[in-house]
Amino acid sequence: MTETTEILWRPSAASIAGTRMAAFAADVAARRGVTFGDPVDYDALWRWSVEHLDQFWGDLARWTGVLDVPDEQVLPSRGMPGAVWFPGTTVNYAEQVFRQAADDRPALIAVAEDTEPVEVPWAELRARVGAFAATLRRLGVRPGDRVAGYLPNVPETVVAFLGAAAVGAVWSSCAPDFGTRAVLDRFAQIEPTVLVAVDGYRFNGREHDRREVVAQLREALPSVRTTVAVPRLFPDEVPDGALAWVDAVAEGQDPVFEPTPFDHPLWIVYSSGTTGLPKGIVHGHGGVVLEQLKSGRLHQDLAPGDRFYWYTSTAWMMWNVVVSSLLSGATAILHDGAPAYPTVDAQFALAARLGTTVLGTSPGYLAACQKAGVRPRDDHDLSALRVLASTGSPLPASSYHWVYDAVGSDLQLTSASGGTDVATGFIGSSPLLPVTAGELQRPNLGVAVASWDEQGRPVVGELGELVVTEPMPSMPLYFWNDPDGARYRAAYFEPWPGVWRHGDWLEITERGTCVITGRSDSTLNRGGVRMGTADIYAAVEAFPEVLDCVVLGVELPEGGYWMPLFVQLAPGTELTEDLVGRLRSAIREQASPRHVPDEVIAVPGVPHTRTGKRLEVPLKRLFQGVDPAKAVNTGTVDDASLVEYYIELARQRSGG
Repeated sequence: MTETTEILWRPSAASIAGTRMAAFAADVAARRGVTFGDPVDYDALWRWSVEHLDQFWGDLARWTGVLDVPDEQVLPSRGMPGAVWFPGTTVNYAEQVFRQAADDRPALIAVAEDTEPVEVPWAELRARVGAFAATLRRLGVRPGDRVAGYLPNVPETVVAFLGAAAVGAVWSSCAPDFGTRAVLDRFAQIEPTVLVAVDGYRFNGREHDRREVVAQLREALPSVRTTVAVPRLFPDEVPDGALAWVDAVAEGQDPVFEPTPFDHPLWIVYSSGTTGLPKGIVHGHGGVVLEQLKSGRLHQDLAPGDRFYWYTSTAWMMWNVVVSSLLSGATAILHDGAPAYPTVDAQFALAARLGTTVLGTSPGYLAACQKAGVRPRDDHDLSALRVLASTGSPLPASSYHWVYDAVGSDLQLTSASGGTDVATGFIGSSPLLPVTAGELQRPNLGVAVASWDEQGRPVVGELGELVVTEPMPSMPLYFWNDPDGARYRAAYFEPWPGVWRHGDWLEITERGTCVITGRSDSTLNRGGVRMGTADIYAAVEAFPEVLDCVVLGVELPEGGYWMPLFVQLAPGTELTEDLVGRLRSAIREQASPRHVPDEVIAVPGVPHTRTGKRLEVPLKRLFQGVDPAKAVNTGTVDDASLVEYYIELARQRSGG
């Protein structure tokens, strides 16, 4: 891969010295007698953190005030899976959140399409959580019971989650744009005792009534003893037999926190489920608290007074990250609505209005703003913004350049790679390092990331499998309904037992920066030359004529290889020979001459998961002749009608 060293932003010596990461490094240096340089050398700090996991995580736990234990009690068993962290200790996530001062500062700011922003002060949030936790206990909810939320990104969802965590119950949520089947695919597995459900939601200027879906969920989930009804569209209605939300939080009080063991289940999140039943991924209280404190305080430099925003729904792990910003004392901004409503620059408009200091979004949103020709720095006061973050898919170099030209020259642009699997990032940002176009800054502290070739050897300067060679405290405790751990081991620990294989292509450059080029299971492998899809997308999406695209590398039964590029064109644009030629040339020159597509095909759209990832592997399986019912679960897709279009294309191609 051609390496770029174009630095677009660099922290000052003064800003480095003022970071919490530098303060933590100084604390470690004083206690351990080690040195990390002056100013702090991030690479030296990272090496120490992964070579001395027990010291790093023990020092972080003490420095953040969560736990203080001897080194030998931090990680007495480090095999993967099944590493044992901080045995004999208790950590309750909700209790850690409310170590913050209960004053009039906003803990939450809720924004929606149809209302003015609403602030929820820390003291009010604490009282509501105490009330809901008391209600759960009154309903007979005990530690380990499941509480499920069918809810949008609103304050009630945060209250319900924190109330469940306070009790020691296990939280799980689905967004209300999920249909009945998709919700049941998740909630039926975990048999919730309580269902907290909304009556509808607003998105892109339209109202969506979900009362019938909620009725179907109640009918199909016999484990649910109580439904708590959250009003959104119909404030005067409470379903028969349900408990009104207003009554569930009526008696404001100080929360009572269950002393949960470090590895007590906190929440269940789900794999995408695009090719089968979603896997229920279980994370623990202590691991999530430490990982999110590390991410928030050290990597994002969060502190009280910061305002943290990430565009997400309650079905994506980034919602959990938004709520976890509370652990650092920041204000969490909850956005209930469409990402580009009423105008494409809506997220930047919100940032200006609310004084957002950390704005998180997706590469797709930044590309949409770029294509629309907007210049947020010209239209909005973004002086409070110091970090613009992106995740969900690789961020192309062109978007880096656009951000520094059109958004702001004095901010840190970060691209992160992690996953629902660990509820955090593997690779991301550091306030100690410069930003280079098209690259992720470094592996995160305490994460032993490497790039391995097919023989399991570390490689630098070339593509390999992203692996993690040492345990992380937020790795899953287990998968739900996987008593012998077989599904868990198959998901991450093949082909290398004891080493986490994540399924991404990673290049670690000679300078230590990182490039993610896509999922390794959707690799383009033509003539033995492997390539991720990200470089193809970067070349194609630079064309204003193309709204979206997906490229597939389809191994055919007779040994052939077919590589189509599907493009969704802008309104009024036709797929002319000239446009096809220019697309091919751009891919040849900017990505790889070996990976010019066999065909360029215009399509009405590109299906994505509900978290915004292209459906590369399921679409590939369709064209390999896999039964559509097995190739893709349409309940997990943002637009199921698009999948039908590709199913028909696959049938036509096979002559069926």
